[in-house]
Amino acid sequence: MAAYDEICFDLDSTLCEPTQDPAAVLERAFEGVDRDPFCTPADLRAAVPALPTVQTAEEFYAELFAEVADRAGADAALAPSLAERYLEVQDPTAVRFRPGAEAALEYARDRGRVGLITNGGRKTQIQKLRALGIEDAFDVRVYTDPNAGVYPKPDAAPFERALGALEASPERAIHVGDSLRADVAGANAMGLDSAWIDVGRDEAGGEHDPTYELDTLERLEAIV
Repeated sequence: MAAYDEICFDLDSTLCEPTQDPAAVLERAFEGVDRDPFCTPADLRAAVPALPTVQTAEEFYAELFAEVADRAGADAALAPSLAERYLEVQDPTAVRFRPGAEAALEYARDRGRVGLITNGGRKTQIQKLRALGIEDAFDVRVYTDPNAGVYPKPDAAPFERALGALEASPERAIHVGDSLRADVAGANAMGLDSAWIDVGRDEAGGEHDPTYELDTLERLEAIV
């Protein structure tokens, strides 16, 4: 008997990773507005929890660059232009599977129903799924959609949407993701077990403890 009836996955940094160099993408964005960089990719990641909920990718990156500009003492008025340029440079189709991810997804599909719960919007994330050839690999896909009341993880809405579509009970489901703040905290609050993939970002533990800690998805078979 499988350990879980339903296995849900995050997408970015869990199943896939970009093939573009994040630092190079950021540098080109700053070149596009003729300014010296005032942040790094790590600074962008660190600022995400402070952002308000927005409707579009353009708004998200405008808020993100405004936040990091404030933190760096730079001109936040550049944020909309930086966001526009960043999205022009960034290619959603330039992705590859993370180590062990393709096999882990196939294994999960053989064991039970499979869901995708991602903090990305439908338009961008579908491009990634198609590039990886896994658009139809999930029994349900849940994207961030504030207009429909589906706010980003750790909000309960995306987990509720996925469990409802899968007709799943939380105690028989697990969520796999790379973020303690979004994936683990959200799953824990809903009563799901959680598997955290440590991708080396030095996230602080303790506040959100995963059920399992994995250094690679190649170890997923041991828990599901």
